Formats: sequence, C-alpha cells, structure tokens
Amino acid sequence: MLLVSSMVMAMNARAEDAPGPPQAGRTALVIHGGAGFVPRESLSDDDLREIHATLDQALDAGNAVLADGGAALDAVQAAIRVLEESPRFNAGKGAVFNAVGGHELDASLMEGHTRRAGAVAGVTTVRSPILLARAVMEHSPHVMMAGAGAEAFADTRPELERVDNSWFDTEHRRRALEKAQQTSAGIAGDDAPAYFGTVGAVALDRHGHIAAGTSTGGMTNKRFGRVGDAPVIGAGTWADAGCGVSGTGWGEYYIRNAVAHDICARVAYRGDRLDAAAEEVVNRIVTDAGGDGGAIALDRDGNIAMPFNTGSMFRGWIRPDGSRGTAIHEAE
Repeated sequence: MLLVSSMVMAMNARAEDAPGPPQAGRTALVIHGGAGFVPRESLSDDDLREIHATLDQALDAGNAVLADGGAALDAVQAAIRVLEESPRFNAGKGAVFNAVGGHELDASLMEGHTRRAGAVAGVTTVRSPILLARAVMEHSPHVMMAGAGAEAFADTRPELERVDNSWFDTEHRRRALEKAQQTSAGIAGDDAPAYFGTVGAVALDRHGHIAAGTSTGGMTNKRFGRVGDAPVIGAGTWADAGCGVSGTGWGEYYIRNAVAHDICARVAYRGDRLDAAAEEVVNRIVTDAGGDGGAIALDRDGNIAMPFNTGSMFRGWIRPDGSRGTAIHEAE
C-alpha cells in the first residue's frame, strides 16, 4: 500500500511539473552569429557598431514577421537571411574558405509542431542556403540534399538566386585560410578548427509554434567534403512542440552528442528547465567530450537560453515582454 501511494505521489508531482499548453499570443526570438574567441581588442568601434547593427537588423526582420502574426518558420528564415547577407558572419556572403580555396555551404530548418525539416550540405552556387533548405522541406519528399544533387534541385526552383562561388569571397576570410594553412603546415599535429561565425535563429510565434534554423560555411580549411552539425537535424538544429535549438561550435562533437535534440529531450522527457538543459549539454557534455561552442534555445513559454564556453558568442534576443538586446562577450 505504501509503495502504491508513493507511486501515485510521484506521478502527481511529475504531472504538476510538466509544462502546460503554450500561451497564445506570446512571441519571442533569439539569434546567434557564432560562438568563438574574439578578443575585445580585436574589434574596433566601427566593427562593434556594424556587428550590433546587423544583429539588430536580423532581430527586426524576424520580429516583424512575428508582430504581424506570421509563422515562426518565416521569422527564422527572415532573421537568418539578414545574417547570410552580411560578410561579418560565416554563412552566405561571409562563408569561410575550404582547403582548396572555395566555399561549401550548409543549412537546415525545422518546424516544431509539424516536425517538418529541410537541410542542404556542400552547396556552392546558391546565394541563400536557408532558402534552399526551406525548398527541400516544402517541395521535395526529402529532408536533406547534398552537393551536386542539391544544386540540381535548386535548378528547379526559380525563386532561388544562383551566384558564382567567388561571390562568397571576402578578404578577411582569405587571410584566415592562409593563416590556418600556415599553422597546419608549420606545427606538427596542429589542425585546430576555425568554425566561428555560423548563424542561427529560433522563434516562437503567437500560435505557440516554434521553429529553428542554422546556416554556415563550415570550418576554415576544411577538407574532403567535410559536413558539420549545422545541416544535421538533431545535432545543429532541432525544434519540437515545446523547444527549439540552433547550435554553433565544433560540429563533430555536436553530431556525436546530438546536441540540439538532447537539450530539447531533457526539457520534454525529464522536465528540465530550458536554461539548465542547455547549460548541461553545452557546458558539460560537449566540453567533457573535447569540443566547444554554444547554442541558442527557446521554449514554448518564451524562455531563452544562450550558453557558450568559447569566450564570446554573437547573439541577440527579443523576449515575450518586448525587452531586447545584443551581445558578444560573456560580461555583456
């Protein structure tokens, strides 16, 4: 009898702790422009103004969709498109160079309440990888397309703009490639990744729906058609009915630990608070495995988490109460 009573009490406690239905009408948005170590002294006043202005522009684009009653998926796409067009971030125009001096871009998008998802990997001539990922989701029976197949699919979608691969070139990314190649050649065994600048967004719309997306140029000096976590559903991007995540970091570790899904699974199945789940996965699971990075996460109550362990993460947010901000370093 005592055992039965204890079981009933435990079940009731879990029921009381379980999240209720989403609160209609509340919207929220969180974005990132990549985690990494960017020393304060390396950024001029002009750099800081431009970075914060671009983050604000991305927030404005996504929030305009949400304020007009639009879908979280559209808000995520709108915010990421702004960041893809900026040479400041490792996505779209600012994509890093691979080992042979070209660009291979990855992206993914997921809608939580439907579990629809689309992703692309290793594309080279599509101006907006996030738009191509959306097209894969909505106009094909597949979730992910890669390389030449993804490019061929893009040929069937007249709304997708195509560019020469050199359109993604930027001088500061070329210098980063040269530095990475000199470092790898000059120090035995030193093949440190340079992946910072990946962009992402997670949104909650007034219907209580969540969507998440991520777009990247991958690692500087990457080889052999390497694909990281950004286009992998569950690793770099995840959304379900109660939670959404976009990651930024050393992709191999995010794939091995299914980081984006793990955060939301802890919220859904164990009843963890969003901030506790994100903190545990990013700042213990990933680091214990040998990786690093950060993530942005959002739940259906509009709670936001933005953990990182790299010294800096470009990020911005608009909470359900309308408060907003942008930040780069830990103390901000």
